[in-house]
Amino acid sequence: MKIDETDHKILACLTENGRMSYVDIGKRLNLSRVSVRERVNQLINEGVIEKFSVVINSELAGKKVSAFFEVDCEPASLVEVAENLVNNPSVASCYQMTGPSTLHMHVLVDDFHALEKFTNEELYALEGITRVESHILLRRFKSRTGLKL
Repeated sequence: MKIDETDHKILACLTENGRMSYVDIGKRLNLSRVSVRERVNQLINEGVIEKFSVVINSELAGKKVSAFFEVDCEPASLVEVAENLVNNPSVASCYQMTGPSTLHMHVLVDDFHALEKFTNEELYALEGITRVESHILLRRFKSRTGLKL
């Protein structure tokens, strides 16, 4: 599917506010509600829009500590380690990265005690991990949605 300028503008509106009505998008872009609905449905059907979701301010929801981990694994263990990690409720995201069988992981926890517990009891307990590097988020300047925070 080729995404044109209008599709990009619709995606920008939905990125700004996933609950924006087709009528409001149409007013912004000088399109009919029906035209917007058809384009959004096509973007969904083609897999460009995977799903609609809500973005939660994790700190206000009680998750005061945001940490990023680089986890190197033995190549034969990478998928098993990743599957174990993604089933942990503290893991917000987990990606395989380039490099020597590396996972990049974002963890959200209530406090530093919970982070220590996660690291020692959940992460270090997994077989096949060869190195762990962690970074604590101090301040967010830009989120995935592209909006300044």
